[in-house]
Amino acid sequence: MGAKRWRRGGRGGVVEVRDVVVVGAGPTGLALAIALRRYGLDVLVVEKEPSTKREARACVIWQRALEALRDLGCAEDLVRAGVVVRRGSFRVRGRLCGEYDLAMPGTAFPCPLAIEQDTTERLLRGRLRALGEDVGWGTEAVAVRVGADGAEADLRGPDGRGRTVACRWIVGCEGAHSVVRKTLGIPFEGERRTGLQAVQINAKPDWRFPLDRDLTQIFIQRGVSLIVSPLPGGASRFFAFRDDPAPRSEEPPGVEEMRALVARATGDPDVRLVPTDPPWINRARFHDRLAASLRHGAALLAGDSAHLWAPIGGHGLNAGLCAAHNLGWKLAAVHQGRCREELLDTYSDEQRRTAAGVMWDMRHNIIELPPGPLTLAALSLAAPVVIGSRWAERRTRLMMSDFARHHRPSALSADTAGRGPLRAGDRLPDLAVRDHDGRRRRLHELLSYRRWTLLVFEGGDESGDGEGRSAEPPGLPERYRAAFEVFRVRPEAGAAGAVPAGTLLLVRPDGYVGLRAAVGDRRAPAAYLERWFV
Repeated sequence: MGAKRWRRGGRGGVVEVRDVVVVGAGPTGLALAIALRRYGLDVLVVEKEPSTKREARACVIWQRALEALRDLGCAEDLVRAGVVVRRGSFRVRGRLCGEYDLAMPGTAFPCPLAIEQDTTERLLRGRLRALGEDVGWGTEAVAVRVGADGAEADLRGPDGRGRTVACRWIVGCEGAHSVVRKTLGIPFEGERRTGLQAVQINAKPDWRFPLDRDLTQIFIQRGVSLIVSPLPGGASRFFAFRDDPAPRSEEPPGVEEMRALVARATGDPDVRLVPTDPPWINRARFHDRLAASLRHGAALLAGDSAHLWAPIGGHGLNAGLCAAHNLGWKLAAVHQGRCREELLDTYSDEQRRTAAGVMWDMRHNIIELPPGPLTLAALSLAAPVVIGSRWAERRTRLMMSDFARHHRPSALSADTAGRGPLRAGDRLPDLAVRDHDGRRRRLHELLSYRRWTLLVFEGGDESGDGEGRSAEPPGLPERYRAAFEVFRVRPEAGAAGAVPAGTLLLVRPDGYVGLRAAVGDRRAPAAYLERWFV
């Protein structure tokens, strides 16, 4: 990050110049700015609020988002501040139907993390400040202009004075009422969700149920679905989806309303709730909306500026963090002249497809939606069987962790050959492999957010240096050599999900497979790099 730059404006004034302006300093905007600064871009972050949020808001980070935060250098601090949730239990009409394991294999973060959004934002802000200047607090973007080779943002500071900042790229991360999206006229397609509200409170309960610190509990009763998750400090988040008998009511629920709802959902009439200090109590209703495009030339959208849905499954914040992870390396690669500008269109396509998939899944997530009488009766009968099913448990874990979400249809995914379940567009699991010294390694140890990685899976009798790196990348033009690092590895015998010998994987900086080919195919890697790299 160099010193500020200036240029002569159209009216004879002087205009500040930046590489990127990020509008909005929520988790998505902060994560994106961190990603871009890690690549050396000059990033200005502005936020109309005077400081990071002091409200608890979202309270879970799932496994895939934790991997993204690791790449940004943030995961360690977050894990220290949060509570690792390893198990879940499921009760219907007060009857325990079973427990399930939340842990996923093939990752350094097998379990989700309970941590509140204000803590997440504070830690992300600390990481951002370690990489450069702080957020421009109390600074609102009041107008945006996008041209053929850049953009300008008119900003109003905390003193009410205005200034114009020119930039090569501008990214709207400022939420549902995004000025960037509205200025560009990008439709925010969708509708208001009716008949559903969420009410929540942070409290310590006095009740007859377990208070294990690694356990999330779900209670299902007619018209209400209650999720109770542990929080740092010993309290719990009581989060209920319920019907909406009074759609005009906007006031937060009182403690007694929440106590009565918890009593109804759990079947424990004597439950008491002691609110935390500071308190968090909230009532919310929702829209399901998705921007028609997440890119308009030099302007892009991420987080709630790009998509909104009811927080079923707690995936709103997670989708924003993963979007920042996807966009950060792509924007840096295009800005620095390493990749073609069409790479940014793959961000829009991939993230819109991901958001649409999350919306569909959560609209059909009967576990968390308040059930009617028929659904409740079906859950009472089916839940004990389903929860005991390994297939159903694995499918649920894959969906909630976001490991099942892929970019197979993306233009950036090319599959020319190969065997096994792992395909181009899939997230690379953190499998065990052996290097040329026979040492056991994890695949994610070999990856880096700063570059691509070429993995050559050999049969076992090939020779190489002790680090498992190849001096001669197979079939790759010399001019692209600096863009990636090559590792020759051997699948570990008998490992679940092992990549078959003879497979070549070109892995993107964000950990998704860009190209799958046969080791002997010298044409496919060269053609892939010619397609995307400058």
